[in-house]
Amino acid sequence: MPLTDLHRIARQKADPFLVQLWRALVPLRSVISFMNTGAHPDDETSQMLASFSLNHGIDLSYACSTRGEGGQNIMGREAGAALGVLRTAEMEQAADILNMRLYWLSETPDDTIFDFGFSKSGIDTLRTWDHKRTLKRFVDILREERPDIICPTFLDVPGQHGHHRAMTQAAEEAIVLAADPAYTESSYPAWQVSKMYLPAWSGAGQSYDDDLPPPPATIEVSGLGRDPVTGATFFQLGEQSRAFHQSQGMGRWIPKGREHSWPLHLKVCHLPDGEASLEAGLPSILKDLGDTPELANAQSEIEAALGAFPDASAILKHASAALSHLRAAAADISPAHSHRVARKESQLSTLIRVAAQVDCHGWLEKDTLEPTDQASISTEIDQGDAEQLDLSLHLPGHWEGDLTSVRTVNAPISDPYPSRYLPHQPDAPCLKLELTTHGVKSRTHIPFDIPPQVLPERSADLTPSSVVVNLSAPADNISIRLGNVTPPDASKTLDTPEGWAANRTETGFDIATSGNLAKGLYHLPLLLEGIPAQSVQSITRADLPPRSLCQPAKVSIRVVDAGTTTARIGYAGGGNDRVDYWLEQLGLNVSQISQDDLETDAALSRFDTIVIGIFAMKSRSDVFEALPALHRWVSNGGTLLTLYHRPWDNWHPSSTPPAPLEIGQPSLRWRVTDEAAVVTVLDPTHPLLNEPNIIGADDWSGWHKERGLYFAKSWDPQYVPLLQMSDPDEAPHKGSLLSADIGRGRHVHCALILHHQMEKLVPGAFRLMVNLVTPRQ
Repeated sequence: MPLTDLHRIARQKADPFLVQLWRALVPLRSVISFMNTGAHPDDETSQMLASFSLNHGIDLSYACSTRGEGGQNIMGREAGAALGVLRTAEMEQAADILNMRLYWLSETPDDTIFDFGFSKSGIDTLRTWDHKRTLKRFVDILREERPDIICPTFLDVPGQHGHHRAMTQAAEEAIVLAADPAYTESSYPAWQVSKMYLPAWSGAGQSYDDDLPPPPATIEVSGLGRDPVTGATFFQLGEQSRAFHQSQGMGRWIPKGREHSWPLHLKVCHLPDGEASLEAGLPSILKDLGDTPELANAQSEIEAALGAFPDASAILKHASAALSHLRAAAADISPAHSHRVARKESQLSTLIRVAAQVDCHGWLEKDTLEPTDQASISTEIDQGDAEQLDLSLHLPGHWEGDLTSVRTVNAPISDPYPSRYLPHQPDAPCLKLELTTHGVKSRTHIPFDIPPQVLPERSADLTPSSVVVNLSAPADNISIRLGNVTPPDASKTLDTPEGWAANRTETGFDIATSGNLAKGLYHLPLLLEGIPAQSVQSITRADLPPRSLCQPAKVSIRVVDAGTTTARIGYAGGGNDRVDYWLEQLGLNVSQISQDDLETDAALSRFDTIVIGIFAMKSRSDVFEALPALHRWVSNGGTLLTLYHRPWDNWHPSSTPPAPLEIGQPSLRWRVTDEAAVVTVLDPTHPLLNEPNIIGADDWSGWHKERGLYFAKSWDPQYVPLLQMSDPDEAPHKGSLLSADIGRGRHVHCALILHHQMEKLVPGAFRLMVNLVTPRQ
């Protein structure tokens, strides 16, 4: 579908011609390539990279191990693989700002290399990721990208995130293997990375506190200066990139004058004179690649193009001549530099298109296609100053067509986890544009305004897709709604366990639960025309291209005996968990708390228990402003349950909770990442561990990702710690679950990740949650 007029206007306004022209020119300044490495989207050193790319023209790439699937999402409820899809799209947009190529070690949602949550050990992380698999993928990336320099963002030191430590360790191992022709696990030709730097600064902060000091600086690279066209500092441009990591709350304003240099420690160097500076010992500009007249002429034309800014006509003339000379020189340049020549040809071609003011847009009549489908194409072209323009399609396998229409023929489903992303080189299908300017032909690829997606032939939405049945308060049946069924007239059945019944209704299915259900976890696949169907989860946001996650369509049902309570429960969520949904599923009386409910003591009095969801103190100003009233409500007999908050989520130790309670930071020190960590009960007789459910060893089995995080560090004597746990070889924590009887009421603070465990249908989480919302007697 075409973009709306307002959308196109907004795009044009956000990307002025002179900015495009300058950004296309700057990469011609250098032939040096620099790879940053990290474990998660947002680990890139954006401010430093902005200076390298947008000031010095250094080729950038970023090798990232995971998609951030195990992290927190402060913008929405995408989690797991869906969050990985969202963060992949965010990272691609962030890379666009920096003109940075992007490579992922993790290639599928089921990859062994994934974000399994927090880790404190690099060795344990590599064991989980599969050390051999990690190194093979890393070597593939190094040999494909061929960076001159590699620099991890974090140090491999105690007190740092284990995923970060693993990537730094793997980087040092991978550069050795990448240069070794005897390493045959990778099919790419061997490549010697010339230098490896480490950050000569600490990675400590709100989450980590490096135990060891950083290594001494070998060099310092400047982060100072302004972009001559936008007037923004390079730190500010770096934050423009980081701002795309919205699911992680990234992007901050850095006033002019807060810039600084970046100290780097030279860890590995294979150049005889490489220590003096970042570029020392490396070919720096195009003419350093060989001693030929044509190469010297290409360099002269590039310098003339840079000097001609902002005269687009002059730049076009010089860029066209530079491309002609570069092609003439290519045969005489060493094959070791072939990748540099290819990149310069691509950069010159992009510059030519921009300087010629050629504008090309294309769109399909529909943005999603089935594996065998067809759609018409529309294009809009402004030839600008090009002497000749030829437009065609660049299509992947299983696609056919021309500029009027395309057809898919058993095409694979679109990949929401692409293994690489290359700015200015969109994946097929896209438009192929060939220009002739000053007698020189150049070629670039243009993405469709909305990249089309291929979705499954048989798919449907099942709502809800995860259900808990509480034997202590069973519903008569479970109603499952069917939506977006493709094909609409397909026969629809749920494949149920023996003795279950799933009856078709006008809206979906009713699953009878009145029989003798046994405790356990059940998966009920959806069949369309007798064939297993897929569910399609659209990952959309106004600033990102749409993407979809396709997974087997099924309903997962956990049958558990979780007890019950007649309490009137109010839930104040911040949009980051579904605790209210799970409480309702358990058969409890729960309702959303509105701003009106918080404005008077009388309104609050209709609740026996109030649950404040994760981060809600930060994301809901009405909850934060109602704290004095909530404190009075607790004293008058209410039971308040606060789920984990970060110290910066408007959690003020002396005023947010009913009695003083401080959350520990950095978070690495105040969490237990081992999901199987032994849990010791400190007060076995406490009602929270006995009413209505007696919490036993089985309730701590089968947990996912970790036990909890942002544990309390200190608390008022009124609070009683109920549990003790620790990661291996660490002192035990007692701040995961605290309870204080205050006046006639109770405050419970829970830093266990119960909301996540319920999403994973862990039975003990449901049983403990019912206890926590049961009012004080």
